[in-house]
Amino acid sequence: MFAFDKSESFGLDKAAGEECPNLNTDNTCKIFEERVERGFPGCVSYTCFGAGQRVTQEVFGGASWRGEPALKARMGVALSVMRRIHEQLVLLNAARQLPLTPEHSAQIKSFEEILYSNDPWTEETLSRFSIDRVASDIGNWMKQLRGLVS
Repeated sequence: MFAFDKSESFGLDKAAGEECPNLNTDNTCKIFEERVERGFPGCVSYTCFGAGQRVTQEVFGGASWRGEPALKARMGVALSVMRRIHEQLVLLNAARQLPLTPEHSAQIKSFEEILYSNDPWTEETLSRFSIDRVASDIGNWMKQLRGLVS
């Protein structure tokens, strides 16, 4: 559960870890059909790229913070890392669409192996994962691909 500030994208301030006041008890959005009109156009473009489901199912074995409120902060911490992992995977998948050299393809595979990890993701492995370093490495490497974009 990420923070957002009242702005042209979000109609109110929400602290990290705080549940959105527009969230129904079944985890659907109360204002889904009226998000833009109600001042939440940022919600239209937001995606966790499947990281939320993965944290819930894989890391917490299907548990929910709704049923176990003590999990809320822990799940939020895990989600903040997993979402960034998924963002990097989306970027690497987009890079695969470019006319890559075999070396480029091998580097993508190497990054994917880091992001997928041989061990299952757990709270502990996510907390120790150097997502800032990995994301920086991927970003710096992707700058080499600029010439391939038309």
